Amino acid sequence: MQTASEALQDVATEMGDLGRRARTAYGQLAAASAEMRSAALRHAAARLRVTEAELLAANAQDMAQAHARGLSGAMLDRLLLDSKRIAAMAAGLEDVAAMPDPLGRTLAEWLRPNGLRIARISVPLGVIGIIYESRPNVTADAGALCLKSGNAAILRGGSESFHSSRAIVACLRDGLRHAGLPEDAVQLVPTTDRAAVGEMLRMVGVIDVIVPRGGASLTRRVAEESRIPTILHLDGNCHTYIHRAADAAMAATVVANAKLRRTGVCGATESLVIDRGVLATHLPGIVDALVAGGCEVRGDAEACATDARLVPASEEDWGTEYLDRIISVKTVADEAEAIAHINRYGSHHTDAIITADEAAAAQFLSGVDSAIVLHNASTQFADGGEFGMGAEIGISTGRLHARGPVGAEQLTTYKYVVRGEGTIRPV
Repeated sequence: MQTASEALQDVATEMGDLGRRARTAYGQLAAASAEMRSAALRHAAARLRVTEAELLAANAQDMAQAHARGLSGAMLDRLLLDSKRIAAMAAGLEDVAAMPDPLGRTLAEWLRPNGLRIARISVPLGVIGIIYESRPNVTADAGALCLKSGNAAILRGGSESFHSSRAIVACLRDGLRHAGLPEDAVQLVPTTDRAAVGEMLRMVGVIDVIVPRGGASLTRRVAEESRIPTILHLDGNCHTYIHRAADAAMAATVVANAKLRRTGVCGATESLVIDRGVLATHLPGIVDALVAGGCEVRGDAEACATDARLVPASEEDWGTEYLDRIISVKTVADEAEAIAHINRYGSHHTDAIITADEAAAAQFLSGVDSAIVLHNASTQFADGGEFGMGAEIGISTGRLHARGPVGAEQLTTYKYVVRGEGTIRPV
């Protein structure tokens, strides 16, 4: 019987081999033409459609195991694949393929007095490790965006979606092979052993960037343990603020969509902030729409006094990402208090204001310190596809390198190209 130390050594050996193959593949992919990379994505999209039955069978295995483990309804929804979602994945790959090439762009250029011509040119990041949970579509999105931007991808999906992710990666690799590109440009970690995550976080010189996409515990672990630069995707404690100049019908419609369209996504509104002056006129209609959708509404004392259907909220509620049919309601005096509340309790992900007052909207949009801020729109638009990026790896809530939806363009860095005419620097 294999000892624990022997098992760890096996994982380390396996990950080392994965990394070596990724670096070799990266060199070839980065030098490939834009058309070859896009052709690989188009073929992968076609394979997703052709192999729908195999994808659904793989997903059924994952769903059966998830039910046996007693995962929540929101988690099951994130995991589920059906014909519509497979079609959406395929369309997403085609959208990414059709996007302008993010590589080789001249970001800036200038001429120096000594005659040197200097240009800043976009290039790939290198080998990207993506660690994520549950949602199989992340496998397709992450692989596609890395491929489009010339980066090799090492994908470590959650154990819940292992069979689904393996089937999706097979389609991506088939696309690479069809386009004459190295299959190892997209690899799935072949084990569900959590030790593989630890190995990825220590692969300095092999993996260039780590992107975690998942719950708070995953992100915290990556932030604490990674020896490699990270693009962090933190939790989505998103807010919708109902200003005193909001249209009541619009407020009810937008909040219901922002909360209930899909409760398990990071852009779902978790907290409603409402001006005291419109509690009596606006809150009941909003609660009608939420309760009709099976949502529990928790509120502060003023909100509970306005509508008896609310249950008392605790201090903990203001900072909670429910990912479920639960929402908190906080009463504020004005936009300044709303902004202060959101900046204190939010996760700097996505926050919205509903108002007809352009000055109030401008104050909110500039004052809320989040990656995405919206005016009169649902927070569920926090999505790279909706931003015209084709897809996204996640929503970066950090400040360095990328912020907001991380698409193909955000998976590039740059180098300086300098041209002279035998130019030398004076002694």
